[in-house]
Amino acid sequence: MNIEESARKQTAQELKINQSLECPYVVACYQCFYQNEAFSIILEYMDGGSLVDLLKKVKTIPEEYLAAICKQVVRGMYYLHHEKHIIHRDLKPSNLLINHRGEVKITDFGVSAIVASTSAQANTKIGTYHYMALSGDLSKLPCALMLCSLRDSVKKAMVPKVTSGALTIIEQPPPCAPSDLFSPEFCSFKDPKARLSAQQLMEHPFLSMYDDLYIDLASYFSNAGSPLTTL
Repeated sequence: MNIEESARKQTAQELKINQSLECPYVVACYQCFYQNEAFSIILEYMDGGSLVDLLKKVKTIPEEYLAAICKQVVRGMYYLHHEKHIIHRDLKPSNLLINHRGEVKITDFGVSAIVASTSAQANTKIGTYHYMALSGDLSKLPCALMLCSLRDSVKKAMVPKVTSGALTIIEQPPPCAPSDLFSPEFCSFKDPKARLSAQQLMEHPFLSMYDDLYIDLASYFSNAGSPLTTL
């Protein structure tokens, strides 16, 4: 990373965010250092890869397992927002890692930012923007997890075609969960108009509707096969 000193300091600040996190639903960052124009980061080992890796094997994730996965992610987001005042900004299946113990953890804070949390700033335009950003951070989660449970043919029908180019603005509303494929609880959870907070999502009925069932994520992840390996 042969960059200017100011940019290097900003990168170092982002890495400090990682080291400050202590939550069972967030991938731990044990150490980071700068040497020979490169940053090295020592992270917790997650032997199952990401939800993207899992989807390559199982193709679709049943709703009951999705609820168990989502519950862990929401708890992680609640910690980031309310305990650390951090916006992730890039919540997607590739940034949700799993392991053979059935744990799901959030990773990749390369574009995270610490949100100002004082009452004085909360009343400014900046404070209002941060509040909206927190809400927007969580609005990506239901959509990302919904796509994890759809067959490829359904995904292609729902997701708008993206034109060529590095950046594309799609002037269409977020996809809604098909009522014939999902429970009413999940459709409500996925509602793009709701803009629920982390606290509200934690109390949402979708996350508790399968509590009476024994959802063994450890076996589910392990039965998917490689890349799950134990040390």
